[in-house]
Amino acid sequence: MENAVATTRSSSNCSIDTVIFDGECRFCSSSIQILRKINFRDRLRFVSLHDTSVASNFPDLTFDQMMEEMWVASDDGRRYGGADALRYLSRRLPLLYPLAPFLHLPGTMPLWRFLYKFVAKNRYRIAGKKCSDGTCRLHGR
Repeated sequence: MENAVATTRSSSNCSIDTVIFDGECRFCSSSIQILRKINFRDRLRFVSLHDTSVASNFPDLTFDQMMEEMWVASDDGRRYGGADALRYLSRRLPLLYPLAPFLHLPGTMPLWRFLYKFVAKNRYRIAGKKCSDGTCRLHGR
């Protein structure tokens, strides 16, 4: 029975999760470039929320939700947004393991969520926009 558990865990470690991000945001795209570089075992795939496939592949996430924060859609159907997504990624990517103890301290998630939302809300002010078609203005960002 123990071997079955080990096999299940091993196969789940090989799963591929999807990171959904704002591809029109320079800050977000730069952060995703870092994640791409440390995604050694190809555990993640990356897709801009502006990609036409996102609405059909992730109908449970609204456009507004995705504009507010990055999302990770795990291959088992779970969804993690914002600081919770970062916390999840800290367990998936070995180079993020040093962040895990801080993100997993009991009682600290409200602080991490606040900080994440603050940065996310100001991301266009921090690094600018990449969109040239005016869609960024439509969302007040």
